[in-house]
Amino acid sequence: MRSASLSRLALASLIAFGASLGAAQAAPQIGAAAPEFSLTDADGNTRSLSEFRGKTVVLEWTNHECPFVKKHYNGTNMQAQQRAAAESGVVWLTLNSSAAGKQGHVDASTAKQIAGDWNAANAAYLFDADGTVGRAYAAKTTPHMYVIDGEGVLRYNGAIDSIPSADVADIADAVQYVPTGLSELSAGGSISTSVTQPYGCSIKYADS
Repeated sequence: MRSASLSRLALASLIAFGASLGAAQAAPQIGAAAPEFSLTDADGNTRSLSEFRGKTVVLEWTNHECPFVKKHYNGTNMQAQQRAAAESGVVWLTLNSSAAGKQGHVDASTAKQIAGDWNAANAAYLFDADGTVGRAYAAKTTPHMYVIDGEGVLRYNGAIDSIPSADVADIADAVQYVPTGLSELSAGGSISTSVTQPYGCSIKYADS
């Protein structure tokens, strides 16, 4: 039974990696300006990247039905990172690019309910149902993480951590790329590991 479970997990990981490799749009470059965006949040407000100028911003792509996302929320890893980021003045934005009718697509009330159930601590939950922002960032998986500095420059693009599995037990042994990168930025340096391979469920764009 365990062998079969591991095989299914390995297959799921390969599917996620394959989906990431198949993205049509090139990823924005580290050290270049991050793509600007304006999206509606779960409270009906329009939020833009430019409004957070002067602050470090983390982007987290999500799909609450994805087992890889569940791993990091059920294990409280994502919420812990969100809280630590907020305490240090970092703005954490969660984005949902699942198209209408696709897995993970939610309305505002459902998004709030999910965030409440998980005790999330993000600054805002943003809707990108047409996939415009996701494609601008070449976001591939859920989760897929980005770090943008106070000048609007992209500093990190990739996985949340170093162990591509859906097993909560792996969190403790993994390198957590986002908090590590945020610490390096806070110390006035650059992020030493600035690009990694994202893993997770493929983002459910309208044409996917």
